[in-house]
Amino acid sequence: MSVNKYEAADLYRECARGDIEGNERTPLLSGSVQTRTKGASFASSVFNLMNAIMGSGILGLAYAMANTGIVGFCILLVVVSTLAAYSIHLLLKLCDQTGINSYEDLGGIALQKPGKVVVALSIIIQNIGAMSSYLFILKSELPAAIDSFVSRDDAGNAWYDDGRLLLILVTLCVVLPLALSPKIGFLGYTSSIAFFFMLYFAIVVVVKKWYIPCPLPHNMTTLSDAFQISNSSDSDCTPKLFVMSSKSGYAIPTMAFSFLCHTAILPIYCELDRPSKARMQNVTNVSIGLSFLFYLVSALFGYLTFYGNVDSELLHGYLFLHRDIMVMTVRLAILLSVLLTVPLILFPARKAASMLLFEGRPFSWLIHIFLTLTILGAVLLLAIFVPDIRNVFGVVGATTSTCLMFVFPGIFYLKINGGPLRSFDSIGAVFMVVFGFTMAIMSFTFIVITWVHDI
Repeated sequence: MSVNKYEAADLYRECARGDIEGNERTPLLSGSVQTRTKGASFASSVFNLMNAIMGSGILGLAYAMANTGIVGFCILLVVVSTLAAYSIHLLLKLCDQTGINSYEDLGGIALQKPGKVVVALSIIIQNIGAMSSYLFILKSELPAAIDSFVSRDDAGNAWYDDGRLLLILVTLCVVLPLALSPKIGFLGYTSSIAFFFMLYFAIVVVVKKWYIPCPLPHNMTTLSDAFQISNSSDSDCTPKLFVMSSKSGYAIPTMAFSFLCHTAILPIYCELDRPSKARMQNVTNVSIGLSFLFYLVSALFGYLTFYGNVDSELLHGYLFLHRDIMVMTVRLAILLSVLLTVPLILFPARKAASMLLFEGRPFSWLIHIFLTLTILGAVLLLAIFVPDIRNVFGVVGATTSTCLMFVFPGIFYLKINGGPLRSFDSIGAVFMVVFGFTMAIMSFTFIVITWVHDI
């Protein structure tokens, strides 16, 4: 997920010392050891970074496995997670060289004003995509969650069966008031429980794999329009090691979307106790390694539950378990996680938009409210009208996620470092740029082909 939960909540608590916009050119290691306050522990930093990594992407990884095969998926997941850790290594080297703790400002140093603008736009688009994926989950899961707790005898549709109406009401009554707060650091602590909600989700996926038969009996598919698996044959219940189709193009973008945490790296480094590049790299490696295992287990058992019929939003596949206690509680947990996270993701997007449109101007409630309503309105429209969450993962993952994870760190390193091109990191940076552009073009092409084929 690459969602910027930690940046949104605590981006400036230590670095900015009370300034809402933050002094992002303050060197991370500035100040003497005697005057520097004790920062976050290693374990706390790992937890914070995992909060930044984990997000809605976990719901789409089983679908990615179904369209790449178990072995193909594992290879791609290893490649993407390894390159994500390496690109963070490049960012940390630049951070030590320049003393900058802002992704946008690194773009400004590397490519002047255009670089800063491009990075800010990428962050805005990435976070809008992330927020729309969360609201999409609300739209698809909230009606089922309410219906599972409500007993009714009539077969007609109730008002709460309309996911779009519920989404609008929840956005206006819950998300908007939280998002309007100029300082939402308190939500950073509350959102930490989102990690445990995701952990519970993974446990439920593993447990339910052993209780759901394949092929699914006809009398279990009460929501056949949403979950068309009742006509499955035994051949549909065989795991595949390698799969290649036009839908395979969603795999790498979804993985990039799931591992993106790069805009949160520098603020977390800023708050790390006894900060050093090696120590922060260890934090990164542990966080990405644990997230890798988390993602792999969820994707594998989700795929082995539904095989080729896995839904692009995994939780949606359990709709037929209408009154199952575990499914009911995990659905509530995911929905609560969404509600706590959306306002946090909006914070860095609003900050980037403010930098582009109103840079240098003092804080204004009018500007603050205008940007909040504009961004949230765009997110709401996307969540309402995009028919499939895989489109969000695919398009955003193939464009901004790929750029923020692979392309930008490589370009910035080559521009700022100025070392010999034959050095290991320079060669690695070149590879990152080439890999990022190649994967983005290939993935987006496959996605467009899928759209055309569906039409």
